[in-house]
Amino acid sequence: MELSLLNLLLVLVAAWLGGLLATRLGYPSVLGELLAGMLLGPPLLGVLHGSEALAVVGELGVLLMMLYIGMEIDPRELGRASKGGVLAALGGFITPFVACYLIIYYVTGNAYAAMFVGVAAGVTSLATKSRILVDLQLLDTRIAHVMMAGALIADTLSLLIFAGIIGVAQFGSVSVMDLVLVGLKALAFFAVAALVGLKLIPRFGVWLQRYAPGRTVSFLLIVVLALLFAEGAELAGLHGILGAFLAGLFLRERTLGRTLSKDLMDLVRDVSLGFLAPIFFVTAGFEVTFDVFQQHPILLAGVIAAATVAKIVGTALFYLPTGYGWREGVVIGAGMNGRGAVEIIIAQIGLSMGIIDATIFSILVFMAIFTTATVPVLLKLGVDWLKRRNELVRSDHERRGVLIIGAGATARALGRVLARSQPVWVVDRNPQLCALAESDGLQVVCGDALDEQVLGEAQAAHVRTFIAMTGNAEVNALAAQLARTVFYVPEIHVLFSGGDEAEHQSLLAHLHATTLFAGPVSLVAWDYRIEQERIVRSKVPVEQPMPASRFFQALQGPRPALPLALLRGDRYLPVHSGLTLEPGDEVIVLQAMDVPAMPRDRFDHLVAQAPVLDLSRQLSLEEFFRVAAEPPAARLGMEAEALQRRFLEQEALSSTVVFPGVAIPHVIVEGHGRFELVVARCREGLRFPDQPERVHAVFVLARSEDERTFHLQALSAIAQILQREDFEQAWLMAPDAEALRRLLLESERRRLPLPAGSEPDEALPEA
Repeated sequence: MELSLLNLLLVLVAAWLGGLLATRLGYPSVLGELLAGMLLGPPLLGVLHGSEALAVVGELGVLLMMLYIGMEIDPRELGRASKGGVLAALGGFITPFVACYLIIYYVTGNAYAAMFVGVAAGVTSLATKSRILVDLQLLDTRIAHVMMAGALIADTLSLLIFAGIIGVAQFGSVSVMDLVLVGLKALAFFAVAALVGLKLIPRFGVWLQRYAPGRTVSFLLIVVLALLFAEGAELAGLHGILGAFLAGLFLRERTLGRTLSKDLMDLVRDVSLGFLAPIFFVTAGFEVTFDVFQQHPILLAGVIAAATVAKIVGTALFYLPTGYGWREGVVIGAGMNGRGAVEIIIAQIGLSMGIIDATIFSILVFMAIFTTATVPVLLKLGVDWLKRRNELVRSDHERRGVLIIGAGATARALGRVLARSQPVWVVDRNPQLCALAESDGLQVVCGDALDEQVLGEAQAAHVRTFIAMTGNAEVNALAAQLARTVFYVPEIHVLFSGGDEAEHQSLLAHLHATTLFAGPVSLVAWDYRIEQERIVRSKVPVEQPMPASRFFQALQGPRPALPLALLRGDRYLPVHSGLTLEPGDEVIVLQAMDVPAMPRDRFDHLVAQAPVLDLSRQLSLEEFFRVAAEPPAARLGMEAEALQRRFLEQEALSSTVVFPGVAIPHVIVEGHGRFELVVARCREGLRFPDQPERVHAVFVLARSEDERTFHLQALSAIAQILQREDFEQAWLMAPDAEALRRLLLESERRRLPLPAGSEPDEALPEA
């Protein structure tokens, strides 16, 4: 059994090109792979040819593909499938099965071939339908829910009946004892498979997670497991694809853990659908004969017509007891009409076993191609039909509720509002904040938001909305990525506290997420205001449509304001950048009150009187010190250039960068009792010699020799302010110079009382 590498290469190239062309046209890649085999293989041009080695490789690809399909299907969904899904599955399977069975049996008289065609007609392509539902934005509709549940049940039912047909067909002539033997062997296989799957595989999964042998070894182990299940099915007289499918059903995320399960599923998908399975479908095209169009055109047209009409009509009739109407049943039937890969696999196995001939096989292949190609057209027409009649029902019962990462004061305030119309869960590592959230009536999980188990306990797999609003931008980004890629949460909103806006926008684009509150927000500042009850809460009616981002910008003024949530009808929604406000909406707005004077000391007085420079353009160090030296030089009675030189000379001796992004240049001047401060924000960053990071916050000090003690106190005050968890973010996002001054005055720090009789002679402005 020799494998021709050149032929393998040509088959892979043909599969790739055919699949690429099909997906570009909006159809599943399997159709392109089949057509490539038909056109380039023996049926037409003869450039490609099959071989025993190529068949083995393709069969391995099919086994892995069925393993992947099993891993994709959640048995819990089969168990809790809606009534509509069950009825649609039965109608979409039984009716075409009976119709096609009768046609083939009438023409050929072969009961086994007729049953094979019937099973193939009852199949529904889950992968094809999933892609189309995404493209048409129908995943949140009732018809999508019913179609997905129906496809899961129909495909599982098809595989079980298919396995039974194979078992019976192997005996040739059938007696009662033969049927009993087939049934017993099948039952024995399912019993052993269930025992292994429910008892041993979970322990195997725990071992994999605990000892973490790596993705490569884990992938090898689950492939071996799938092959063992496949061999067990073969020994029981069934086909190996059923065993691989069952192995996939047991290898769920509950067994392997979400991360490992997703990684392994991706690997199985890439190896099977990306490499091995296309070989099977290209070589399956080798067996097609175009003679069927000349020799049996009526039979071909009859089978395709019967399979299509029976699928649609049967689904609609069986769907009537749901009470949702026959039109919705017709659209669901049209969406379930595509057969795709599973039918080709069943047909190929029947051909290889001699149960069907090349004519029947060709009919099944053309039926798969035709019915799958009609799905996007028929489904689009059907959906437009329902929309015109206002009968397209959006369904959100699968996911409901909000999960908030962070339990600070602002997060709790948002959670309390949203909880008025939907369940709200909160995750935070701080036990005290968790206790406060619980006292607010919120459902709380105290733990690490980057731990999948913690997110699972917080219902991440079931909520519709995920909000990441901690003070740590990296935690927000990682938690949001887990929500999207592991738990598939449909709506994700991420807090932007300032900083690199391009990086934030890149994250949003990658996760298809939005900015919480529709603009940059200083979380620590708002937490402080809410905790100190320094806010006014109000409802602002919306009179004309506008993007939430424009509303956020309109709120920004002398006093900071925050659009906390939106009341639309009887639902409370988080405000985010993807939201459009509509007339009739009411926005719950928090607005900062005038902050009463805080306990003051000499440093507060110094900050209140200090010039605050908000520099938007990038400056050299020389330019910066020239600008920064002018205000204190005038008060010190010095030339600005002389003071500038002193700062540059001091910087040449040793760098005054004390923290990443923060510098405190200082010089000594002549006189007594002199102390000057200039505060500067450099939006573009200031480059200091031999420093890897740009500086955005600069505290420029000039003092006389006798102010050594207060100099140390001022340095201590600045250091305490810099220890604020969100100082850098709050500093960069402050709207103007006065906001920078308020930030310094509002920051918590230890204040030293002024000596008696030394109160400043000017009242400080309110912070």
